[in-house]
Amino acid sequence: MAWRLGVDSGGTFCDICLYDTESKRFAIWKVSSTPDDPSRGILTGITEGLKTVSAETSDISFLGHGTTVGTNALIQHKGALTGFITTDGFRDLLEIGRQQRPSLYDTQEDKPETLVAQALRFEVPERVRHDGTVEVALDEESVRDAARALKKAGVKAVAIGFLYAFIKPEHERRAYEIVREEFPEAFTCASYQVAPEFREYERFSTTAVNAYLGPVMEVYIARLGARLLELGLSVAPRITQSNGGVISFDLARALPVRTVLSGPSTGVVAAQAIGRVIGIPNIITFDMGGTSTDVALLKDGTCRLTGEAEVHGYPVKAPMLDIHTVGAGGGSLAYRDNGGLLKVGPQSCGAFPGPVCYDQGNLTPSTTDANVALQTLNPEFLLGGRMAIRRDLTMERIGLLAGELGMDVMATAQGIISVVTANMARAVRVISVQKGHDPRDYALMALGGAGPLHAVRLAQELDMKRVIIPLTPGVMCALGLLLTDLRADFSSTQIMVAHPGMYTDIVSIFRDLLKQANHWFAQENVREEDRGLRMSADMRYVGQNYELAVDMPVSIDAMNDESVTDMVRSFIATHEAQYGFASQTDPVQFVTFRIEATGKVEKAAFTAHPDAGPDAQSAITGARDVWFPETEGFVSCPIYERSLLRSGNEVAGPAIIEQMDATTVLPPGTRAIVEPHLNLIVETGR
Repeated sequence: MAWRLGVDSGGTFCDICLYDTESKRFAIWKVSSTPDDPSRGILTGITEGLKTVSAETSDISFLGHGTTVGTNALIQHKGALTGFITTDGFRDLLEIGRQQRPSLYDTQEDKPETLVAQALRFEVPERVRHDGTVEVALDEESVRDAARALKKAGVKAVAIGFLYAFIKPEHERRAYEIVREEFPEAFTCASYQVAPEFREYERFSTTAVNAYLGPVMEVYIARLGARLLELGLSVAPRITQSNGGVISFDLARALPVRTVLSGPSTGVVAAQAIGRVIGIPNIITFDMGGTSTDVALLKDGTCRLTGEAEVHGYPVKAPMLDIHTVGAGGGSLAYRDNGGLLKVGPQSCGAFPGPVCYDQGNLTPSTTDANVALQTLNPEFLLGGRMAIRRDLTMERIGLLAGELGMDVMATAQGIISVVTANMARAVRVISVQKGHDPRDYALMALGGAGPLHAVRLAQELDMKRVIIPLTPGVMCALGLLLTDLRADFSSTQIMVAHPGMYTDIVSIFRDLLKQANHWFAQENVREEDRGLRMSADMRYVGQNYELAVDMPVSIDAMNDESVTDMVRSFIATHEAQYGFASQTDPVQFVTFRIEATGKVEKAAFTAHPDAGPDAQSAITGARDVWFPETEGFVSCPIYERSLLRSGNEVAGPAIIEQMDATTVLPPGTRAIVEPHLNLIVETGR
């Protein structure tokens, strides 16, 4: 046997997906996360998961890993003490930013904490102009003084960012060498290594985030790597990037900023693969875990890739899937605010102490507790019977909250679900309505342990007609690790107005990027036949502040003036589609040139099953009373075991479908059909 393993370590659970490349068999496992040392939970999950399929560590041919360590360190401000060395006169740029106020009329809005304290930001004499000419040479002694001062201050990481280093990186490169000489124990990075693109604030912010997370990820990767060696793993493990691809542990250690969306990105990759298999290309993914909910829009089977995003208040210039996150998960806490209203989240009870029903000391009811009270979730146990829970404690604490609100206990439990649904609906509108997409034209795909619990209600809130519940929704991010390729992105900013004869400059830029890509292919041992390249350019009208990505229509060797004209035409068409207008005569600029390099790997495959007819009675394992808002009371619902449902089976709501990693709720008036690959297609009645 040759088993491929996907391991997704979240804030509440660690998910394991196993795939046998010989028998084409899938298996899944789930254990509680260990926030004090995530590697411990990962090792437990791998060990127990292998036991369920009678496999050994020596049978593992691939291990991919998605993590929230970097994300959580950024959210909770638990990164390393960081210093910053920059061009004379630009010390406070990290704090000044763009002087934008997203919440213009909110006088209580707090600005995100600056990752580098002012006392730890040092200026050094140097100046490169926009055309690459050196106006002021680098003062190397000032760099040495700054490095010594940062060492004395006890920092653990140093970020270096100079003006126009993306045009001429020599000053940054030399400063990096000096800091390494003076302060070798510090994690050090320079902007030309992390984000060699224009816009100094975003470039400096990305470099500061990378340094801030560097020591945290170094410790985590070292600890996890050691544990995997002890386990006897003989293959090189991989880690997920925000762009949905995987990279080596070494590259993740050097560029941790590229893993800030490591966890949710592969869920989107899995959704893309399932959408292709079942023939539904337009999908909105809804990934609800224990701490947060991630949503993304897939148009024509593809999730948009963005080169820049704001992650928890910090601009990050790194390729990432366009995923929007809100603080609404199974562990989101419910409370009465100062105005007497019911609020849910963004505070979460996490894996420990967990919801009230876990009986580990938490006394504030959560979204999970509301589902236990309504009995949409099993009121006795979770994880297929491995985790006992206490509904009596849940009812007691929700009862106290109901008393504070002056409401009925069950109405309060349903109110918690309604508030969470409204929060998630707003998140979906951000990535759909606000970007010109009608959610009614899309199917909602439920991912995460809590996704299927809430998906149909959310779809009804948005007037969406179909919901897709994958075969293993609770471990979709782990599954996505078995469906993704190796991937790296390379970029170079060279601003130039489109003109005849410029194709030679474009070819020269892409050849330099190709050298970097080939070096990466060699590092990752990617065979020639498995190498893939996608070339594009960010373009804009002269005077615009933001760019649109346009694919290069031909190979480097075939580039000519007509190719440039084709790219300008593509830009104008893309601008028209995005904004509703475009100029045919205004000059167009090429801004940033990009190469996306991929190394193909063997992927898991989905198997189609023969139609077994609509009768699903053999999958019923019992019944329980469930409280529904439509009936304003409890209704006896059949309980279906997901593993017993066959292709072609139909299930009418009200009903509950249980499996080890998730629970699907079908409210009255809905109907689910099992398609050939055993995914559920739910008709919402809208």
